[in-house]
Amino acid sequence: FKLKLSRGGSRWLAMAEKKEIEIFASCDFASLGLHPALCDQLRDRMGFEAPTLVQAQAIPLILSGRHVLVNAATGTGKTVTYLAPVIHQLQNYPHRIQRSHGTFALVIVPTHELCMQVYENLHKLLHRFHWIVPGYIMGGENRSKEKARLRKGISILIATPGRLLDHLKHTSSFVYNNLRWIIFDEADRILELGFGKEIEEILDILGSRTQMSESKDAEFVRQNLLLSATLNEKVNHLANISLDNPVMIGLDDTKIQPSNKQLTLLDKSIETLENSGKVSMPSNAEYKLPAQLNQRYVKVPCGSRLVVLLSVLKNLFTREASQKIVVFFSTCDAVDFHHALISQFHGLSKLQSDIETRELFVKCNILRLHGNMKHEDRVKTFNAFKTEKSALLLSTDVSARGLDFPKVRCIIQYDSPGEATEYVHRVGRTARLGEKGESLLFLQPIEADYLEELKKHGVMLTEYPLMKLLDGFPLKQQRMKKFVSIEMHPWVLDLQKSLESFISSEGKIKKVAQKAFCSWVRAYSAHRGELKSIFMVKKLHLGHVAKSFALKEQPSLVGRSVQKKHTEKRKRTHKVKEGLKKKRKMVNYEEGD
Repeated sequence: FKLKLSRGGSRWLAMAEKKEIEIFASCDFASLGLHPALCDQLRDRMGFEAPTLVQAQAIPLILSGRHVLVNAATGTGKTVTYLAPVIHQLQNYPHRIQRSHGTFALVIVPTHELCMQVYENLHKLLHRFHWIVPGYIMGGENRSKEKARLRKGISILIATPGRLLDHLKHTSSFVYNNLRWIIFDEADRILELGFGKEIEEILDILGSRTQMSESKDAEFVRQNLLLSATLNEKVNHLANISLDNPVMIGLDDTKIQPSNKQLTLLDKSIETLENSGKVSMPSNAEYKLPAQLNQRYVKVPCGSRLVVLLSVLKNLFTREASQKIVVFFSTCDAVDFHHALISQFHGLSKLQSDIETRELFVKCNILRLHGNMKHEDRVKTFNAFKTEKSALLLSTDVSARGLDFPKVRCIIQYDSPGEATEYVHRVGRTARLGEKGESLLFLQPIEADYLEELKKHGVMLTEYPLMKLLDGFPLKQQRMKKFVSIEMHPWVLDLQKSLESFISSEGKIKKVAQKAFCSWVRAYSAHRGELKSIFMVKKLHLGHVAKSFALKEQPSLVGRSVQKKHTEKRKRTHKVKEGLKKKRKMVNYEEGD
């Protein structure tokens, strides 16, 4: 069936109405060859009435035993694409598999959060197939407990690369001699996080490099699957060493250049599925984004960024209290600072008695997620944001890949992504499976060329009406007819002043702000490739950057205060050492006597 967006006044809705947005295929799961009980689980527990186009194309091929490379837009049901055929094949074995048989399918994912999400989806699908045991291993979990679970046997294992390699090397009770499937989910992210060497070592241990797995003497043929929203040289290399004559889904054959083998086009066996609803094939450089995603940008002077962010959030939650929003930051320290600020800032009031009784400036349930958090806290945040009907998640790019948070209405990229491809993954947290979604990209005027970079990949953004938003807030002074600039808007001036006063009075948050300022500048200078000429630290006014963290002090003062603390610490350490030396001399002198 097809989804059609309802009519609306905005430009993007009007454009969407001119052509239907095809997300789902005009067939059902049973026609793809899946077991009836599995089809029931997909409908009752996962909410899939019909397969998406990607699922309809890939599942028959996976069932046929072919190696498959899937490149498709985020939110198109890629997890079910590989889990469903694996479960179907395992339940179809002539003799029921036992835990003692070990691991049959291995799913490798980049992050803890994606590991938990895939495991949860797998657990739902196995409700009627209780003899197939799901499990996961990942960094941060108790290794001894994982070892015990592996000893008992896990039929389908979800794993992060580092912990998987650890168990392959050191857990002798890990049985994988029956391993039939190796699946790389979010392969591009796995490689971007620096797991390339680990993956090659894993493939060597498992004997799954293409030259190793070509032997026909085995009882069954090893089948590898690779899923990636973006393609690059590293993904191309992984495909070449792990996939044997693969079929490509969602891309054309010019996107990847195999070294010794030719990637084939879709089999004739699925031509009918393609004809029932084709996935649009973009040009080589284009990114795949949902057609129903409303993408906008806002140009904000550096010193006014914080005020505009809080104003946008206040407007969104005032307009619709029950919604989910994700804001992306470049560093863990920035997440911590904005979480502390938004959780405690009450607005423009100067009276302490008023502050105690007033509501928060941005009234919502505020969560944070980044890689420096404890594993238990990350899992708690992940589960909380999934189940909440209304919440604000402040996060680094740890949330940008593969995570399927239900009903996320808006994505705000407060800090521009380190690479243009990361833009796709961030906005991919909304507008999933045909639902509407919005995204907003913050840019400084000096960063405007980033829009041209996105245009090269077919990503077109419209401008956010910032002045209209600011004019909608109540002002203390009489309204002027027209404001020359955003920085001089009375609302911006008043709110910035209140934010700076608040930070000055809150010592702990001020320290977090100073730390966040330093890490933000370091992250800004770390842009690579073509983006380095757009995001240049030399172009920044560091005084304005300090204002974006509500700091009154100039960066040099912040730097001196930090330097002063380190100097004092060194002096104290030096005094302690000198004292110890004197004591030793005295002891030696007395012993000499």
